[in-house]
Amino acid sequence: MSTEQAQVLPSGLTRRLVRDNLLTQQQAQTAHIEAARRRQPLIQYLVAEKVLDSRSIAVAASQEFGVPLLDLDAIDRQVIPLALVDEKLIRKHRVLPVHKRGNRLYMAVSDPTNDRALEEIRFNTGMATDAILVEESKLAAAIDQAMDAQDTTMTDLMDTDLDNLDIASDDDQGAGDDSDLNVDDAPVVRYVNKVLVDAIAASASDIHFEPYEKFFRIRYRQDGMLREIANPPISISSRLVARLKVMSRMNIAERRVPQDGRIKLKLSRTRDIDFRVNTLPTLFGEKVVLRILDSSAANVGIDQLGMEVEQKEAFLDCIKKPYGMILVTGPTGSGKTVSLYSALNILNEPGINISTVEDPVEIQVAGINQVSMNPKTGMTFAAALRAFLRQDPDIVMVGEIRDLETAEIAVKAAQTGHLVLSTLHTNDAPQCLTRLANMGVPPFNIASSVLLIMAQRLARKLCPYCREEDDLPREALIEEGFTEEEIAEGITAYKAVGCDRCVDGYKGRVGIFQVIKVSEVMGRLIMEGGNSIQLADQADKEGYSDLRRSGLRKVKAGITSLLELNRVTKD
Repeated sequence: MSTEQAQVLPSGLTRRLVRDNLLTQQQAQTAHIEAARRRQPLIQYLVAEKVLDSRSIAVAASQEFGVPLLDLDAIDRQVIPLALVDEKLIRKHRVLPVHKRGNRLYMAVSDPTNDRALEEIRFNTGMATDAILVEESKLAAAIDQAMDAQDTTMTDLMDTDLDNLDIASDDDQGAGDDSDLNVDDAPVVRYVNKVLVDAIAASASDIHFEPYEKFFRIRYRQDGMLREIANPPISISSRLVARLKVMSRMNIAERRVPQDGRIKLKLSRTRDIDFRVNTLPTLFGEKVVLRILDSSAANVGIDQLGMEVEQKEAFLDCIKKPYGMILVTGPTGSGKTVSLYSALNILNEPGINISTVEDPVEIQVAGINQVSMNPKTGMTFAAALRAFLRQDPDIVMVGEIRDLETAEIAVKAAQTGHLVLSTLHTNDAPQCLTRLANMGVPPFNIASSVLLIMAQRLARKLCPYCREEDDLPREALIEEGFTEEEIAEGITAYKAVGCDRCVDGYKGRVGIFQVIKVSEVMGRLIMEGGNSIQLADQADKEGYSDLRRSGLRKVKAGITSLLELNRVTKD
């Protein structure tokens, strides 16, 4: 191709594609004409019409304009600073923010000549903008995925939408009746809706509305820790509480006794968020706590729980047994329900009958028969279990074994051809077995029915973007529980710092587990009246790690900090 011919082409990228023999002169001219006729960017046209693949175009553009090339698949879509750029600008210019450093915003683009997009984003955000080149096909998919996720979680809900959130109470009769509120309380309605939406966006598990003598505060529980997020005027505290009670179909005139209710918030056609609501009369008014029940938690895969390889293999082996009992223990909020539902999700097949009874049902799953406990109507754990056993079950899940009656029925079910999953409240796994014995279950029945016991805690994960090495002396590491051999091999512990991508240096949580399969030796110990210390010693001999040892491995891997591990495991 002559120099004169190349000059005919208006785009430097097109000239490069022709020079590199990726396009012919005729193909290039046709592409320019068709893209202009369709009012479509040239790169988008080339990819859509399959004239060239995205990768070839991106490599050529990077070489021509000297813009760094990035593989979008290597970016964690969960941490992109999407909220910094308006959705209209993202869709209009086909760009995506991928990273923020200080006052500089890095934008993924497929066309490095689109200076207008960067200028408009710079004007709207007040930040310096730099282009990073990505493949057109991957950029289009990433923009669609990001926008869908934003719509689903409502993280960028406009103020005009806060009046019309699709909220229904547990009886599905529509939103709370606003006629119970004075029309002047419209700002309160908007404020409460904003608090709910922000809590979902922040991945909070609980919302606390707390009245005191001279102030009112709202706190979120994020990653297991309570954080104060607002202090609305104390003069509107009663109206905030009244709004929450109307939404959850409670008696707003009753302020002397606790009440329970439920709210459903519809995020999209495919996803709802439930709130379990409880009020408690305190010295200065009613405290309201909302537990956020996100059914998507049931979709957490077994690999995301945080089990070590041996622990996961033992757990999977036991849940696939045709009968027996699996017990999970840990304090409230330690993730026991999520662990059990991860197992139920694996087992949930058309050929298997699964029934659960919980107090209340927190995660709703299609294909599983779920019952909420209701002592007022006689629906106790024991009553539900008796009913289950007359309904031809294969797998039964009991939310918690609290008394001898429930324990005896659960044990008998495990001995008569059913797989039973349940929880207990003890400090570690070996204490599960002695707890059952203390309830009055005969040791022989415990030894012959229990397959596996698992204790767990949830520890906050260090933010990978701001964590720093924690220079600890050898003596401190030994005191924390590391062995001489581990220290000799080298241990790099990290500490939390904090940045704009995390909360106090942590983001997300990971499970710390103690998983023990009940062996014949342990069975004999149980029948001989062995205590939890003897069972723990036997578990140690058989190579099962306790919670502390499991947690130290996660510290060594840089997943969490020693400070956080001490918070959740040290006595």
